[in-house]
Amino acid sequence: MIQELTATKFTVLADNLDSPKGLCFDAEGNLYVAEAGTGGDGAFIPSASGQGNLHYGTTGAITKIDLNNGSNKVKRVITGLPSVAFPDGTGAAGPHDIKFDFQGLAYVLIGYAANPEFRDVLGNSDLGKIATVNFDTNYLNVIADIAKYELIHNPDGNDVVSNPLAFLIDEEQTSQKLLITDAGANAILSVTTEGSDLKAKAVLPQQVLTNPIFPGFGALNFDKGHTPPSSAYSDARPSQITIAPVPTSIVKGLDKAYYVSTFTGFPFPEGGAKIYRIDADGEMTVFADGFTQLIDLAFDAFGNLYVLQHMNQSGWKGKNEGSLIRIAPDGTRTTVLSGEGLEAPAALVIGRDNAFYLINRGGRPGQGQVIRIEK
Repeated sequence: MIQELTATKFTVLADNLDSPKGLCFDAEGNLYVAEAGTGGDGAFIPSASGQGNLHYGTTGAITKIDLNNGSNKVKRVITGLPSVAFPDGTGAAGPHDIKFDFQGLAYVLIGYAANPEFRDVLGNSDLGKIATVNFDTNYLNVIADIAKYELIHNPDGNDVVSNPLAFLIDEEQTSQKLLITDAGANAILSVTTEGSDLKAKAVLPQQVLTNPIFPGFGALNFDKGHTPPSSAYSDARPSQITIAPVPTSIVKGLDKAYYVSTFTGFPFPEGGAKIYRIDADGEMTVFADGFTQLIDLAFDAFGNLYVLQHMNQSGWKGKNEGSLIRIAPDGTRTTVLSGEGLEAPAALVIGRDNAFYLINRGGRPGQGQVIRIEK
C-alpha cells in the first residue's frame, strides 16, 4: 500500500557545499557534513568508468552547522582533506561520511571511486580509508584501509574497484565495530574501532536484467564516474545483462538486524533498487524492493524505516527529482516528499526534534545543500 503525504516545511540550513555526501549529529545537537570536495590540479588516476581521469587535490572538508539556540551558524571545521574529481569538479570522491561514537569521538570515511592499484600515483593519500579525526589539530588517525582490502581480496570477484561510501558504528557488540558499505566492491566490511579483524561481512548479489533500457541519443551523461562512455553500449544492446548492486547505506533496526540500501549499477533500472536485511547469523534476504537509485536509510524510534531515493528515474534521463519514503513496520509505504525542490538527495538523518535533515543536490560542486523537513 502506497500513500502520499505532503511535507509541511522545507528549510535550507546550508548552501554552496562541494559535493556533500554524508551527515550526522554530535551529542550536543550540532550537525556535521562530509564534503567530498572538487579534486584539484595534482596527479591523476583513471576513473572506473573509462570516462576520463580523476585529479587529486585537498579540497575535501568537514562542515559544522550549529543548530543550538537557532543560530544555524555554518563553518568548515576541517579542511585540506583528500579529494579526487574530474577536472570540472564533478564525480568527486573524498570525505563521504562522518559519525560520532558514544564517547564523542568522530570517525570519517574517505572514498576513492577507482581501482586501488593506481592509488600510489597520488602519493601518501588517505583516500579509501576510515579514520578518527581530531578537530583541534585537523589530524586523521587511520584505522583501516578499505581500498587495500578490495585490492587484495576482491570479495565479489568482479572488477577491482573501491569506493567506501557510508558506515555504521555498532556499539552493541562486545567490542565496537564499524560496518562499512563499499559501493565499488559491492560488499559490507566489518572492522573493530581499533582497526583489527577487517573482513567482508556480506557480499551483495548481482542482478540480472532482462530487456534493459539503455540511454538513447541526447541522454544526460549522468554520473560519468560510474557510467561507461556511450560507445560501450551504443552498438551492442543485449537482451540480458548482469549489473552490480552498489550498496550505499547501512543501518541497524530494532530487531538488531542490518539493513542495506542499493543504488544499482548502469543502466540504473527504475524499480530495480532493493533493501537487504542481514540477520545476526549473517543470512541475507530482500526486505523491500521496487525502488530506484537508493542512497540512504534511517530508522526512527518506532521502527519506521525512511528511505531516500537519489532520483526517481534512471539518472541519465536528466530528471533530478528524488523522494523520501517511509516504510512502516506493517510494510505500508508513504511518500513524505517527492520532487518539489528535493533534487538528487544524498544523505538522511533524523534529529532529536523528529525533523528530517537531508543533503540536497548531493554530488554537485558548489551547489550542495543541507535542508530540514518537518514531519
